[in-house]
Amino acid sequence: MSILPVIVGYGGVSPAGRSSFDQSYRRMVLASLSQEEQARTVAGLACMMGLVQWHDGAYVDSANHRHDAMSVLDSYAQAVIDGTLVRAIEPCHYDPNAAPWQPALTLKPVDGKAAFIAKIKELPQPLPEAWTVSPHDDVHALVEIHSPQKWLFAGTRNMAVKAAGQLPRGFEPGKLYNSRFQPRGLQLAIIGATDAVRSVGVDWAKICHAVRPDQMGVYATSAMGQLSDEGLGGLMSFRYQGSRPTSKQVPMGLTSMPADFVNAYVLGNLGHTEAVAGACASFLYNLRAAVHDIRQGLRRVAVVGCSEAPILPDVIEGYTNMGALATEESMARVGVTDPRHHSRPFGDNGGFVIGESSQYIVLMDDALAVELGANIHGAVPEVFIAADGIKKSISGPGPGNYLCFGKALSVARSILGMEAVQRRSFVMAHGSSTPQNRVTESIIFDRLAEAFDIANWPVCAVKAYLGHSLAPASGDQIVAALGAMRHGFIPGIKTMPAVAEDVHRTRLHIPLEDLRPEEDMDIAFINAKGFGGNNATGLLLSARMAEAMVGKRHAGAWSDYLNRREATAAATAEYEEQADRGKLEPIYRFGEGALADEEIRISSDAIDVPGYGLPVSLLNGNPYDDMV
Repeated sequence: MSILPVIVGYGGVSPAGRSSFDQSYRRMVLASLSQEEQARTVAGLACMMGLVQWHDGAYVDSANHRHDAMSVLDSYAQAVIDGTLVRAIEPCHYDPNAAPWQPALTLKPVDGKAAFIAKIKELPQPLPEAWTVSPHDDVHALVEIHSPQKWLFAGTRNMAVKAAGQLPRGFEPGKLYNSRFQPRGLQLAIIGATDAVRSVGVDWAKICHAVRPDQMGVYATSAMGQLSDEGLGGLMSFRYQGSRPTSKQVPMGLTSMPADFVNAYVLGNLGHTEAVAGACASFLYNLRAAVHDIRQGLRRVAVVGCSEAPILPDVIEGYTNMGALATEESMARVGVTDPRHHSRPFGDNGGFVIGESSQYIVLMDDALAVELGANIHGAVPEVFIAADGIKKSISGPGPGNYLCFGKALSVARSILGMEAVQRRSFVMAHGSSTPQNRVTESIIFDRLAEAFDIANWPVCAVKAYLGHSLAPASGDQIVAALGAMRHGFIPGIKTMPAVAEDVHRTRLHIPLEDLRPEEDMDIAFINAKGFGGNNATGLLLSARMAEAMVGKRHAGAWSDYLNRREATAAATAEYEEQADRGKLEPIYRFGEGALADEEIRISSDAIDVPGYGLPVSLLNGNPYDDMV
């Protein structure tokens, strides 16, 4: 008998909004929803974006006009639509038409020369003796040069990339709590983990008291680290800008911080912690670690997540120089001028679009979920990982994805049968929106569909809405898949008029509008492909199927479980109402309840930490008793 890891909560923030209770998913399929659901979605996003505030029983705008949800829909739907998803890069990040840039300057000091400021193209000619300057054509701003030893300058340039998947306009996570000196990626981690934990509906202290500290784990990372000035970006550049690195930039920049911050400031986790980086497949890498620990009985509760804030000119310039990103020029070649349509998975495209996101899910073993009366949103029986073998280019794809995707199909067939795989499954593709990905990923799906005799297999690619958030990307896919299985609509790729001719799709259905299959979907295959040959495929089961499986195993306790779940449903409904009204109050327990050494009770049999549930046993058997 294998333990089933079930999803009891999920949350986060992305360009589509808040993840809990499917707000971000509903934004993707907004036009397909009922008018009531549209109003609920728009009103929630309008509160998040600061367009309206909930006050004294109504939504109130900046002119002090009062609205109900339908009135918000009528008045602010377009502002919400314009201010979400992939769009032109906004000033809160930087101006792509005048991005900060260091011009190429070769300077020879001249003793006694006074400092001067001049536009690069207006430097005096001939140049002062011994000065040499090599300006770039795209540089338009001022250069300040000091002699003899110190020189400073500032420049701007027009960048080729104009689009990014940005958080909803007006939503600034760092303003919700005391986030001083914290990189944006870690601010997102605090918000995402808080949203996930509160979505569970069972008090976290109650969960902690039901298990040993070492039965709880946090598995989270970023792929690039924190590259803003508050993290590694400042660490690497401040010294050359005439400043000095700070003591905070080193720890704040680490890739493990989306786990470390959640341990220290959200959960107070004293148990297992792990940060597995696998490029763009990082979320699934961490999910696999958590799923395997739960299945082996090592963990009973796991918080899995990733957080990334890569909308920085340095990062975007690097990916642009790889030829990986959609630029104005590359999109113009396929007839696209609107930045909102730059991300076109499986269409005629010119590269991917960077996005920012933070996604966290909470897993429990099936028995603990029943014991605590937790909601069951789905289950993750298995995640598979495969490398690509020998490669010509570290960023190019290889054959490994056949292996992990094929294994996921096989396990789904073993659990639910071939008919479920053929008729009630869909694919959440990596769908990065590059010309290479559309071919190499589609041929994998098409060939495996043939092997498993699947016809008209629905394929979804949410990067069309969100862009590519790097480490959290497969988390974006998971929360969208949970929404699709709950609400019935598979988001279509609405940013393109047609599927590209070189896409393999004999047995695939890549919809351009939201798709409502004839049968309810019970299986989602979450696929991820990362630079370096990092491939992963996760098997995700619907809430309906997971609940049926758990109910069969725990039939004798099911009636009591349903009674306990009523209190959970009431708690989640209360949080949902507050979150939809913009009351996103991060859990930030800075130094709160820190324990002194003398408070920890130690014996040779166990270690007992006050406030952390059951004691940790030290009575372990010898795992090598046949050898000693």
